[in-house]
Amino acid sequence: MNRRDFLQTAGAFGGALAFAGSDRLLAGNAAWRTFEVTTQVEVLKPSGTTRVWVPAALTSSTPYQRTLTNTIRCEDGVAKSVVNTPDQLDIVTAEYRPGAKPILTVTSRIETRDWTVDLTSPGKAPRADAAELKYFLRPTRLLPTDGIVKETAAQITRNLDTDTAKARAIYEWIVANTYRNPKTQGCGIGDIRFMLESKDLGGKCADLNALYVGLARAAGLPARDVYGIRTAKSELGYKSLGASSENISKAQHCRAEVYLNEYGWVPVDPADVRKVMLEEPPGNRPVDDEMVKKARARLFGSWEMNWMAYNFAHDVTLPGSSGKSLGFLMYPQAETADGRLNSLDPADFRYEITSREIPPGRA
Repeated sequence: MNRRDFLQTAGAFGGALAFAGSDRLLAGNAAWRTFEVTTQVEVLKPSGTTRVWVPAALTSSTPYQRTLTNTIRCEDGVAKSVVNTPDQLDIVTAEYRPGAKPILTVTSRIETRDWTVDLTSPGKAPRADAAELKYFLRPTRLLPTDGIVKETAAQITRNLDTDTAKARAIYEWIVANTYRNPKTQGCGIGDIRFMLESKDLGGKCADLNALYVGLARAAGLPARDVYGIRTAKSELGYKSLGASSENISKAQHCRAEVYLNEYGWVPVDPADVRKVMLEEPPGNRPVDDEMVKKARARLFGSWEMNWMAYNFAHDVTLPGSSGKSLGFLMYPQAETADGRLNSLDPADFRYEITSREIPPGRA
C-alpha cells in the first residue's frame, strides 16, 4: 500500500454488589440482545498497597445499549464505583492492603441492538443539551482542535455548507488517507497532532477514530470517541469485525459518534473500514473491493452491536492513583508501590474478559 498515494486522495464496598442501570431507552425496530461481560483482574506481583481499576459499561442508556447492572466482586480488598456523568464513565476501583491477594471481578449485563440512522430522511431529532454539545467540542490532551488539526479540518470541509456534508467528507478522508498498522500495540494511542505533523497516519481504532473525532470537533461538529469491546461474532459476514470466541480479552474496540443537527448523534467507524481492508480474508483487499465498498457505505451511519460500550472519556484520572492520567480508559489498569503496571504485559498483570450471550427469556 502506497501511503503517499493515499495522502493525495480526497462510597466503599466489599464482597459483591450490583449497580442498576438508569431508565431504559427504547428506539428503533431491531431486536435487543442480552450479553454478560465479565472482567477478572489479578495482579501477580503485588507490592505495598495495590490498586486496580476496571471500566464498566456505560452509566446510562443510549439508542444502541441499555446497561442493566454493573456488579463488583472484591473479596480481599475494598472496592467502589466512581461515576463521571458527562462521559458516561463508570470506573470500578479497588484497593488491597499489603499482603492481600489482588483479584477483582466486574460483570456488566447489558442489552444491545443494531443502530442505523437513516441519512436519506432528515428528521426531527431531539435537540441535545447545549452543554453536552459544547462538552463534545472541547480539545483534550491528545485531541487538540487548533494548529494543524484545525488547518486539516478546514481543508477537508472547504466549500461544504452542511453538517452532514462535512461529517461525511471527514469520514471519507480518514478512509482514504489512513491505514491500519498491525504492529501498533493494543488499540493505539490517539495522538492526532503527532499523526498529522509526522504525516504517518497509521495505527488502530483508537488512532484512526480519534483522528475523526478531533477533525470533526475542529470543524465545529460535536463528536466523541466511544470506547468499548467486541462481544460476539459479526452476523453480517465480516470475520474481522467480531469476537472469535467467548474470551474477548483482546477484542477492545473504539468507535465514534458525530452530532448532526438534522439527525442527532450518528454512529461512524472509519477505522473498521481499514480493518476490513487489511484483515478480511484473504487480506489486503483493495479500496474498490466489493466487501470494502459495502463496509465503507455502511459504517457511516450504522453500527452492528456485537459490541459493548464503556465510556466517552478522555484525559482520565484514575481515582487514588499516583500516576499520570490516561488518554482514555478501555483496558483494566493496576498500580503497586512500584508504580503503574503495563496492562498489556501478562508477566505482572493478568486479566481475562469473557462474554456470553443470554438467550431471550433467560435474562
